[in-house]
Amino acid sequence: MSIVVTGATGHLGKHVIEGLLEKVPADQVVAVVRSKEKAADLAARGVRIAVADYNAPETFDSVFSAGDRVLLISGNEFDKGRVAQHKVVLDAAKAAGVALFAYTSAPGSLTAALADDHRGTEAAVLESGVTYALLRNGWYNENYTENLAPVLEHGAVVQAAGEGRISAASRADYAAAAVAVLTGEGHENKTYELGGDTAFSFAEYAAVVAQASGKEIVYNAVPAETFKGILTGAGLPAPFAEILAGVDVSIEKGELIVDSGDLSRLTGRPTTPIAESVAAALKG
Repeated sequence: MSIVVTGATGHLGKHVIEGLLEKVPADQVVAVVRSKEKAADLAARGVRIAVADYNAPETFDSVFSAGDRVLLISGNEFDKGRVAQHKVVLDAAKAAGVALFAYTSAPGSLTAALADDHRGTEAAVLESGVTYALLRNGWYNENYTENLAPVLEHGAVVQAAGEGRISAASRADYAAAAVAVLTGEGHENKTYELGGDTAFSFAEYAAVVAQASGKEIVYNAVPAETFKGILTGAGLPAPFAEILAGVDVSIEKGELIVDSGDLSRLTGRPTTPIAESVAAALKG
């Protein structure tokens, strides 16, 4: 039995692989990557490497074996039809007879366009008949803490989320939940709503950054259209800016408040507070 992780060298995938290596022998872990070179460090540690691409279905023909546990980390090519890409992995996993197919989705409460591909993929998973685990990941602390430079430069957190609150947690938290599901028992055909223990507003986030940096930081709530313009002005493609602005609109509606407690229950520890992630980011 192997544990197979797609997107293994991505931001979330790296954390998942590290977590797995603490629980199982390296030769039981298969890292699916697009570039063998990027996974050279993992190969050196005994992890098995499979080179495959969502856009080339034939490359997945020999990735999975009967009895494998699989984690499909959702793709980030928003312009290439993510549901079709995900189905390539799902179809190959089903054909091989894997024991568990886990997928990193989005909260069930999220109605923003970002969720559409996740809902489509979830439907395909259910229709396929594979034994599944849906990991509905909330937002990551790092979505904000990795973009502190403009906040510090301008002295402002700018979002289109009004006074909405968000149950974010660190990537390491979500990765630990995935590891718990992939290495544990009793997760078959379960759906987990995952989010941070404590929701925060962007005004509170600005205050956290101010305290940690010693600078005056305010929260500027702007309309979604204005926010889109700011993002495209910063170099983001217009479709992606539209998606991010849509998420903020959902945050204002309370759609990214996740109070199930599933994340801390799966990991067996409290989730990472936003202040801790800010402090880590400022240390560089």
